[in-house]
Amino acid sequence: MFTHVTLGTNDLEKARAFYNAVLPALGYGNVANKDNASVWSGAGPRFVVLTPADGNAATVGNGVTIGFVAPSRAAVNEFHRLALLAGGTDAGAPGLRDYGPNVYAAYVRDLEGHKIVASCMSVE
Repeated sequence: MFTHVTLGTNDLEKARAFYNAVLPALGYGNVANKDNASVWSGAGPRFVVLTPADGNAATVGNGVTIGFVAPSRAAVNEFHRLALLAGGTDAGAPGLRDYGPNVYAAYVRDLEGHKIVASCMSVE
């Protein structure tokens, strides 16, 4: 698989606050902070938010979605709730999806507009 996923930001402090509020619902914790980056670690690949090394503005990838595995439907619901409280926007309320058996997911956009999703395949 892969070791990490990276998203660019134009405001690292706001991005840190957003992801510090949201990712614990999925079992991810902040493990490193530098002047230009923050790293979270959990059950999957590391998640990194950073300012672009080339000095240009960070932009949102059209068609890009970063997906996190959630341990339960309750965790998906909590992820969505916390993301909205932290200033994210709804991009798909928690619920069953038609692209797989028992796929329960919630989509949000972070403060930069990146689309992120939490999903599980639980029958609960």
